[in-house]
Amino acid sequence: MFTDAIGNAGYSLLKDLRAEIEVKDGTFSLCFWVYLANSTTFPATIIQQVCSDVSESAPFLVINDHKRINLLPLLLLHEEAPDTGNINSLTEVAYATVDFEFPLQNWVHIGCEVCPNHMKLQINGEIVGEKPLSSNKEPSSNDLRKIVLANIGGDGNISHGYVYNFQVFPSVSSIKDHHMKDPPLKLSIDESSASEIEEESDGVWSIVGGKASCRRNFSLDVVLLDVFGQPVDKENEQVYASLLYADTRAPVENTIDEEAPILASYDGIEFPSYERPSKLLLGRASFKLKISQLSSKCDNRLFLIKFCVPKLGNYPFFEALSRPIRCISRSRNTRLSTLVWKRSPGLAKHNLIQSSGMDDASFEHQHPVCEAKSNPLTKRFRFGHDKISVSVKADTNVEQPDEECNSHARTTNQVENGLTTGLYGTPANYEAYETLSDSESIGERNSPSNNVASRRYPISDMTVFKYCLAGLAERSLMLKEIASLASKKEISELAHHVSLYSGCSHHRNQILIAKKLVEDGTNLWKVMSPNNNHVPWESAVYEIEEQFMKIASCSSRSLSHQDLELLRVIAGCQEYLAQENFEKLWCWLYPVAYIISKERINPIWNSTSPKWIEGFITKEEAEASLQGPTGLQEPGTFVLRFPTSRSWPHPDAGSLIVTYVGNDYKLHHRLLSVDRVFGSGDKGIDMKPLQAMLLEEPELTRLGRIIRGH
Repeated sequence: MFTDAIGNAGYSLLKDLRAEIEVKDGTFSLCFWVYLANSTTFPATIIQQVCSDVSESAPFLVINDHKRINLLPLLLLHEEAPDTGNINSLTEVAYATVDFEFPLQNWVHIGCEVCPNHMKLQINGEIVGEKPLSSNKEPSSNDLRKIVLANIGGDGNISHGYVYNFQVFPSVSSIKDHHMKDPPLKLSIDESSASEIEEESDGVWSIVGGKASCRRNFSLDVVLLDVFGQPVDKENEQVYASLLYADTRAPVENTIDEEAPILASYDGIEFPSYERPSKLLLGRASFKLKISQLSSKCDNRLFLIKFCVPKLGNYPFFEALSRPIRCISRSRNTRLSTLVWKRSPGLAKHNLIQSSGMDDASFEHQHPVCEAKSNPLTKRFRFGHDKISVSVKADTNVEQPDEECNSHARTTNQVENGLTTGLYGTPANYEAYETLSDSESIGERNSPSNNVASRRYPISDMTVFKYCLAGLAERSLMLKEIASLASKKEISELAHHVSLYSGCSHHRNQILIAKKLVEDGTNLWKVMSPNNNHVPWESAVYEIEEQFMKIASCSSRSLSHQDLELLRVIAGCQEYLAQENFEKLWCWLYPVAYIISKERINPIWNSTSPKWIEGFITKEEAEASLQGPTGLQEPGTFVLRFPTSRSWPHPDAGSLIVTYVGNDYKLHHRLLSVDRVFGSGDKGIDMKPLQAMLLEEPELTRLGRIIRGH
């Protein structure tokens, strides 16, 4: 039947592809996965056909200069077959094609069915292109002739890529079935697992490193998934981390003290990362790392962390690269007195869907800057048992305070008017906050003439100041301690002042729920683990689900198996749940439950026909649900989801995101405005159902569906 140089399965270079086929009855089919590298140029021949008695080859499978894939007739079988190997002169040749832009650095499944009177082309398990043809053989012919299908180059265009599971069948076969069997794998970074990593305004990660007394642990998980987004259990396979230069991808040198540039931390002991790889468990490997080499010691160059699984092969899809990293020292301080808070310059119209910097990029990877800015400083804090120490670093390239927040600050005019016009022409009340003048500094606010608020506000101004500048980890520790000591009124005052001084109202909600979040979480853990031991996940989920339904006020809808599995991923646990894992889970789940309990959200969560919110899904699942057989679904199709990368006390924790197909046939991710979703608090104002508000948005016309496995 056929011989295959790379075997029926496994990964191989595209240039090594070669299959010899006996064309007897004029019918055969083949299928395979292909992965093209970024260096591929178009047009490019993926497979060429060479007859045993023909010295010149002709293209069989071609990607043209518009990145559309074409299946050409067979030399031995069809009258319309090409007679040249020059793919740039094939415009007059008949071919089967599909309107599918071939992606780079992604796996694509290709299926080809060849018959005497037609050809069919399938992409990702769907029949998407067919071409009627004329046979040049007599129906009674029993000639046995061979043809070789191979990637032999020679057309002047380079197709750098990889092939997986190449299979040829002597007759028409169900290629769609083969598409679902044994899919290829890919290693990627789960950015939602990142901790102690700050994101700067240009998307660069900022990590505190350097000498042993200064550098900090940061955490990051990598996942091994198949092309359908499912984790793959390659138990005991080891993942290695290394540090590269972002511009050249060359390894970073050791420090002047001959320390490895990146270190793995185990039980408080540091090892060179190559000595302590992490094992894949249920498709996930967790890392606690430190960087000893500073960007400032390397001509201010940026770094990358490369994760790889050597035993799976030296392939790019088994490597995962982080975002560019700037490794900084926390020893660069500036005087606190140089920090001045300024009044917000203005407020964009509050739409239901917030669009500041969110339109063309994934919400998960962007942190648009609030309009209330300080001087260009980065701020880091350490929260101890007895005191809070402050360190403010001067660096014009690092992120601004509250950069992770997506709201806009309120202006003085809005405070004076008390009302602003909402998206639908109905007034939306805004609470009249105090505002600082352009010249007021923190120090001036504490002066006797400006200290009215301090005299009536028991939580100090310095605590407010520190909270505004702290990162998420520090804010979490501060709120946990404050929640255990302060009254509800005092916490409300803290929320009020943080919103005022940061210029961002979204901080308010996370502070207000702090006391109940901490109390409920503490009580739930005591119920599940009276002795503070690890708890079997299978028993813990029942208590977690019951508490979730109570907080969310949703007695009619429980959590699905897929919901619980995503919670397990967020917790970062396997068979047993430790307190640290539970706290990660709870800081994500509680804000979601709190949001669901709200009057506008609760009905759409409980709705089953239609199912407005399918459950807890990832960004990747939302994007996949908007893909049709030939590309994206119709513009305006959307799904709702909770961002898995936003946990309390992040200002957007628990918020809803709309993932939708835009009129430009691209995927967009927009955050729902909390103010517009919750309304103003006035029962007579802004109480239009959220479903109606969504469908009134010009970008949103049709609710999509999430197809999930059972």
